[in-house]
Amino acid sequence: MINVGIIGATGYTGAELVRLLGRHPQAKLVGLTSRTYRGEPYWRVYPHLNDYVDLDCEELDLVQLVSRTDVVFTALPHGHSMDVAREVLRQGKKLVDLGADFRLRQSRVYEQWYGVTHTATELLNEAVYGLPELYRESITEARLVANPGCYPTASILALAPLLCKGLVYQNSIIVDAKSGVSGAGRQFSLKGHFAETNENFQAYNVAAHRHTPEIEQELSLLAGAELLINFTPHLVPMTRGILATVYVNLKNYFDREELYTVFAEFYRDEPFVRVLPPGVLPQTKAVAGSNHCDIGIVSDSRTNRAIILSAIDNLVKGASGQAIQNMNLLFGLDETTGLMYPGLYP
Repeated sequence: MINVGIIGATGYTGAELVRLLGRHPQAKLVGLTSRTYRGEPYWRVYPHLNDYVDLDCEELDLVQLVSRTDVVFTALPHGHSMDVAREVLRQGKKLVDLGADFRLRQSRVYEQWYGVTHTATELLNEAVYGLPELYRESITEARLVANPGCYPTASILALAPLLCKGLVYQNSIIVDAKSGVSGAGRQFSLKGHFAETNENFQAYNVAAHRHTPEIEQELSLLAGAELLINFTPHLVPMTRGILATVYVNLKNYFDREELYTVFAEFYRDEPFVRVLPPGVLPQTKAVAGSNHCDIGIVSDSRTNRAIILSAIDNLVKGASGQAIQNMNLLFGLDETTGLMYPGLYP
């Protein structure tokens, strides 16, 4: 069994880790930390896990927690995983960080977008970006995995086949993405208040969202050249899900069947990416609660653009499910272990 500790276990991504790992046949939860709920039985924080998790929330004793584990998941705000990473690696254990501290390869870019000094720059070159569909082999050899953000996961999976094959004009990319309110986390804020979000559809952080450099970094690596994108996120009044609509200018015309073939071949062996048949478009409800990414493709002959739609559950494939997929790879398991479940519908 893999002994697992979770630091920051009572946020939404932490709760999804607990829910999924509680059913994982090769994982054992040995420590759940929380500053807010220390001493509380975990099920009192999340009643749906009553009888599934028999642990209390504990205050973080980093050295002691790491000594009990084989792998640590950090589900913390940016700026809080750097010291944790040092201690985990010092003790010879593995870390999957669900925060942003190790996603960006240049500390200068991290500090520019997050406003925090990076204090573990020596680990940036070692950290592996945890998108298994692109970096599977590197993940299996890693000690430190930087789990991707939710918007980047949906956006990169939507664009990877076209960029890898050089089929699009690189600086024509527009990503228009909508997310449920759980993406903002569990902390109390006016933005998450029911009266503010119900029957409301709003853009936020236009041209300034912190996931922008992460998306650009990974797309540039795929394209072999530095590129910039327009990225606009929106908040919609639902709990879970991201639907990203991506627009790109094609170098040559492809009809929808040809585009479907490009995507179907690229993701042929991927267990969690479902390329939908021509004429079928993804919807968030079809992936809610699952680790799947559904992709639909449209060819607009009038403008010679491809329109790619990508749907994920922001808390599963966009966070905790993907983190467990990475854990499986780190420990030589089939990456679908504990994750091959359909979405919840309706």
